[in-house]
Amino acid sequence: MSTITFIGTGTMARTIGTLAVAGGNTVEVMGRDQSKADTLAKTLGGDTTTGRWGAVPAGEIVITALLYAAVVPVVAEYGNALAGKVIVDISNPFNATFDGLAHTGETSIAAEAAKVAPADAGVVKAFNTIFQGVLEKGRPDVFMAGDNEQAKASVAAFIRTLGLRPLDAGGLRMAHWLEGVGVVTVGLAGNGVGHWDFALGVNEVTG
Repeated sequence: MSTITFIGTGTMARTIGTLAVAGGNTVEVMGRDQSKADTLAKTLGGDTTTGRWGAVPAGEIVITALLYAAVVPVVAEYGNALAGKVIVDISNPFNATFDGLAHTGETSIAAEAAKVAPADAGVVKAFNTIFQGVLEKGRPDVFMAGDNEQAKASVAAFIRTLGLRPLDAGGLRMAHWLEGVGVVTVGLAGNGVGHWDFALGVNEVTG
């Protein structure tokens, strides 16, 4: 099992945190608003604890459960407190019309976070292609990307404790394309599928 710190107290922290506690992981919550962190920790139950904002996270895996615009500034703010940690970016940088990415060029929030993270931290993109409601009700595949193989192995092991299947999409450069997949899921929800209760995954064909 893993030790996990959530930086953020929103719905994705609650949803992934619930699965993490059920999977036997040790969970810590950090938030700028300490009362919200305390409330989420109580909601998650088990032995969930809270940490002080900006302090060294207890978790070996740190999930930045934040809106995309906050991820890079918060990673920079934490600075050396994230040394040696695995940082998981779950954000989607949608543009205002949700039909493209907010940033330009072939980059990603995860790649930009890696630029400001400590050199010995491993940054992994994961969970961004899955709607929060599907995580609550289903067992979707979890695509992930990152350059640090040990970090990805740690995240994959954590994902398995949630009862989900991790699928490695490659190096951190692929995080850009995973963010694009996030855009595709929104397009499908609003058009061809017509609802939010689905997830993209992989069906392996043999024979």
